[in-house]
Amino acid sequence: MIKADNATKRFDDITAGDHICAEVQNGSVYGLIGSNGAGKSTFLRMLAGILAPDEGEVWIDGEKVFENTAVKNRCFFISDEQFFFPNSTPQDMKNYYRRFYDKFDEQRYFKLMSAFGLDETRKIRTFSKGMKKQVSVICGVCSGTDYLFCDETFDGLDPVVRQAVKSLFAEDVAERGLTPVIASHNLRELEDICDHVGLLHRGGILFSRDLDEMKLGMYKVQCIFASPLPEDAWDGFDLLKKEPTESEAAREYIEVLDRQSQKLKKLTTDLVDASKASSGALPVNLEKIDLSELLRQSAGVAGYDVKKLLF
Repeated sequence: MIKADNATKRFDDITAGDHICAEVQNGSVYGLIGSNGAGKSTFLRMLAGILAPDEGEVWIDGEKVFENTAVKNRCFFISDEQFFFPNSTPQDMKNYYRRFYDKFDEQRYFKLMSAFGLDETRKIRTFSKGMKKQVSVICGVCSGTDYLFCDETFDGLDPVVRQAVKSLFAEDVAERGLTPVIASHNLRELEDICDHVGLLHRGGILFSRDLDEMKLGMYKVQCIFASPLPEDAWDGFDLLKKEPTESEAAREYIEVLDRQSQKLKKLTTDLVDASKASSGALPVNLEKIDLSELLRQSAGVAGYDVKKLLF
């Protein structure tokens, strides 16, 4: 199991990871969602033992990761910024990784290189961005590690190859208990493969939940109250955000909602009149909230600071 306890990383006056707490169960697929600059890459590098937390700690199966060779040999990191030796070929990189990963499956490597239509003797610098990503993925899944950390791995892949890569991950999860942690700014890329998802915003995880639980029976409700309610009024509710009505951000948001409600009121009146003129019945349907919209909502409206909107 992967566990991060208040993992914090700073670069001069920039806090890239801010007291991140998360747990990833073995054999699950964990999706790390966040906009560009949210701290996804920094967090993955701490999990992989590339960066040491300035505060807090990261453990894998109860052992600290940083400067722990035995633990790091069980991890493979696929960076968004592809790194290969100058003038190297996929064959060169395969031979390099074989030195460090005892379980590297060379036969599977040859099979996947052929399936993806890649020439292992060609210089990698002549490959496209998507082809370079494919080489990294192939080396990653063939390394035989228990944990695979993927930073925007699907970015730059065409739809067919993207689905093929997802199938590779799913196959290894099912057959040998691989635990991938996949960072992306696009939730839709991960919905069909991830078990859990964590929303990372401005260096901290806002929430981490089972993806299926988030999809089932979830609706978005926005309420504005004329006067404050007692704190126990929110018992039993899962609030995405709470904004005091006297704040400038709330006033701006209320003005937007008021304008929209007036338009909606007029539209409703027109629809009712039209229905009376025809059948006299107007069906009303409840529509489930789109999960991507939910995460965008939780990440703030019109640039508001999410942490100030949460409890």
